[in-house]
Amino acid sequence: MNAIKKIPLQQLGYQFVAPDYLPAGEDEYYLRNLQNRSGISYRQLSAYEIEVLVRNGNTSDNWNNLLVGDAFNPELVKNCKFYGLVRIGKLEPYYLEYSQLRVPVGLYNSTIISCDFGDNVVVDNVNYLSHYIIGSEVIIVNVNELMTTPHAKFGNGVLKDGEPESQRIWLELCNENGGRSVIPFNGMEPGDAWLWSKYRQDDALLEKFKAFTQKKFDSRRGYYGKVGDRTVIKNCAILKDVWIGSDAYLKGANKIKNVTINSSPEAKSQVGEGCELVNGIVGFGCRIFYGVKAVRFILASHSQLKYGARLINSYLGQNSTISCCEVLNSLIFPAHEQHHNNSFLCAALVMGQSNLAAGATIGSNHNSRSPDGELVAGRGFWPGLCVSLKHNSRFASFTILAKGDYPAELDIRLPFSLVSIDEAADELHVMPAYWFMYNMYALARNSWKYLDRDKRVDRTQLLEFEYLAPDTVNEMLDGMALLEQAVGAAWYRQQGRTATDTQVANKGRKLLETNDEALSTLHVLVDGFENSKRPVRILKAAAAWRTYRQMALHYGHRELLQTVQQAGTLRRAKNQWPQRPRRRQWLNAGGQLLTTEQLQQLMGRIHKGSIGSWDEVHAWYAEAASQYPALKLEHALAVLQQLGTHPAELNEAGLRSLVATYLATQQQLCDAIEKSRAKDYQNAFRKMLYDTPEEMDKVLGKLSDNAFIQKEKAAMKALRRQWTPWIK
Repeated sequence: MNAIKKIPLQQLGYQFVAPDYLPAGEDEYYLRNLQNRSGISYRQLSAYEIEVLVRNGNTSDNWNNLLVGDAFNPELVKNCKFYGLVRIGKLEPYYLEYSQLRVPVGLYNSTIISCDFGDNVVVDNVNYLSHYIIGSEVIIVNVNELMTTPHAKFGNGVLKDGEPESQRIWLELCNENGGRSVIPFNGMEPGDAWLWSKYRQDDALLEKFKAFTQKKFDSRRGYYGKVGDRTVIKNCAILKDVWIGSDAYLKGANKIKNVTINSSPEAKSQVGEGCELVNGIVGFGCRIFYGVKAVRFILASHSQLKYGARLINSYLGQNSTISCCEVLNSLIFPAHEQHHNNSFLCAALVMGQSNLAAGATIGSNHNSRSPDGELVAGRGFWPGLCVSLKHNSRFASFTILAKGDYPAELDIRLPFSLVSIDEAADELHVMPAYWFMYNMYALARNSWKYLDRDKRVDRTQLLEFEYLAPDTVNEMLDGMALLEQAVGAAWYRQQGRTATDTQVANKGRKLLETNDEALSTLHVLVDGFENSKRPVRILKAAAAWRTYRQMALHYGHRELLQTVQQAGTLRRAKNQWPQRPRRRQWLNAGGQLLTTEQLQQLMGRIHKGSIGSWDEVHAWYAEAASQYPALKLEHALAVLQQLGTHPAELNEAGLRSLVATYLATQQQLCDAIEKSRAKDYQNAFRKMLYDTPEEMDKVLGKLSDNAFIQKEKAAMKALRRQWTPWIK
């Protein structure tokens, strides 16, 4: 049966902290007094003020425990029950207005237990308000329950004094069986979650992370909940153990329990109708509305959950949107889009700049034999309509999958690829470099829009949105080697001959470099891309190899020319270049690109104790970000060197040739952006809905007026003006 306790009424509002958990010489209010930073000087009520309060239908267990500010107006407190120590700031005869809601300042029709209030608050029809510190000009109306328990953790996975380890909250990221669980905490960056979930073999590192998290928060019992200045809470049911920043807006939420909601004047957060949030962290500037369910979650800053989205045991990175979807056991890096009610994502690491289409089913034990499978997708992941994928699968950056049921595990190692199924031939088809050849508009706009939408106030991690960056260029160079091997193998297979791996690679490279006519007759197949017996065919292998090479060179030219421009002359730029550039390996650590050496340095410093907190880890991210331009330049120079251009030998004539090549490639990309978008205006099946071109232009907008295309053309003109003097 339910354990209902009967306790004397005079104790209501007191003994918030059990005596066993009070430090010697402290009372139950010592932490509350530290938390209240309003600066208000409270005093006891006058006899006249008590008389007015009683006349207005108010009661208190002890009027001496109701303290007020100097400008307190007792006429603005009506029909309230007070228990414990309650402190009220200034109350003046005004009304507050927000979003057409107009309510008079004061406390009305509420039960209030041991709370502090700032100046000119509105509290009306709050059935149970307990142990909260309320800021100034806050509006709280029509709320069933707003309370804090003495062991409140506000969504952080820490333990309070006397609590067993079994009560700690974990997020079971990337894997349904909890094998990559992390402890959530307010301020957790996607890089933190990735490090913690990735390096599971390093027990000492995991213990350090656990200690960092526990140390970040006070284990003492007795902290009050908080509602920051100018926050509005209306028509909500249950809010328990919730810490709310300033300028937030909560309306119509069903239940919010054990949650931190970060909010500020610069980055306001909102929670709307029908939402239920339990055991989570909401970042600055987030919007959650219309029936969202989130349990054991972190929603990083400036992200959105809406229209019935479900987020469970997951981390959603900054500047992301999930609408109408279900996401479980996933770690999602910044800049993710997921819409439509029948989408589903489970047990995945998705590295950002991603878009999950309607009907896509990613992972889960519905299409695997057990709940311990995982899916890892590089940035730019785009599974198309009704795509179904199976654990375990892995995808290179900017992989797009055509509609289809992919019944076997996949390992797509070629970036910027289109993956499709040829059902008639029973083959898996992979077209590398597809984005560059046929979808430049979407690719270029992807990089631009996520940079444009990056509204973070706190930019602890440097996010890379460029599609040509060290990580993707490394993948392209590795892809070139893979294509060389596959083409060489196809040629020897066609000739009925055998050869060593080195001979195969050399032959493939020679055929591709010379664009040999034999390429048109080869059937290029690869192994290890799908866990099945059906063939995996590479489409347009020669064009893909040339495109990879061209794009890698373009990346190198871009970075080199930027340094020449900054230095003013080629000679001064060369003095800044590393003598022996290395093409280092790069990792995507929560949207921030790090070299493997940097990551090893970070973990080494954590092991040694020179980095001893999450704040110091975040400071290290900033330090690594400051090193990024130099390391990126070194990488670009090493790429050029690998592809046959030696920056150290570059002279003025070579620079002019390089500038001309760079501008020609950039113009080609600019033209491809417009050309790929123009296909939407030329398709007969798109045009058939419109009786006249004028009707189509009114509905779709003119191609010539496309804002993104115009921006790219303007940028191209500016680039030509900038570099034309260098080639004359």
